[in-house]
Amino acid sequence: MNKLKLKEAAADFFVAYPGGFAHPDMMKIAEKHKPEKMTALAQQFFNPDAFADYGQVVENMVKMVSRSSMISIFEKPRFRDYCKSLDADSARKLSDGLYLFLHGDEEKGFDQLVSVLQQGKIAKWSIITIFPTYYRPQKEVFVKPTTVKAVIETFEIQEVKYHPTPTYDFYKKYRDVINKMKKEVPPSLSPSNAAFSGFLMMSMGV
Repeated sequence: MNKLKLKEAAADFFVAYPGGFAHPDMMKIAEKHKPEKMTALAQQFFNPDAFADYGQVVENMVKMVSRSSMISIFEKPRFRDYCKSLDADSARKLSDGLYLFLHGDEEKGFDQLVSVLQQGKIAKWSIITIFPTYYRPQKEVFVKPTTVKAVIETFEIQEVKYHPTPTYDFYKKYRDVINKMKKEVPPSLSPSNAAFSGFLMMSMGV
């Protein structure tokens, strides 16, 4: 990681937006994404007890994707239609995969989500990572390919190599990188990991 570049990006951001994400302009942008509301919704939809009804969990996954400002308008209907087409066994596997990712064996859950979604050719980084991003906003990361590739290149991240096919190994390593980068700049740049990624995007002009 090029810490100097990161600190320079932070300094430039504070010149433009004193106070970081507490700046009025940043607060207006945050309002459009409704982070607190989406996190509250995710924690309601995907708390451990909610997984007793796998059909409802899949419905709630569709609701979360459809309401997210971070998912493209092209992916939303594809995800919705694919979930509607699932038989009971596949729907249960999708729900179980998310349960494991959030509340059990992360790697097994991640791989299971990918496996089910690959059948519909919709195993996209954004779809798979949106649920943990909202559920644990201070720990998990939203993987948007254009942003991730720019972060790796701009800040000279050596320990990860991006691949378009979602893998747990990359996710875990990239999550570690983001959480380490946060520690190098003032806390006002990371009210959540999604916000911190937003700062990185703006600093890179992505």
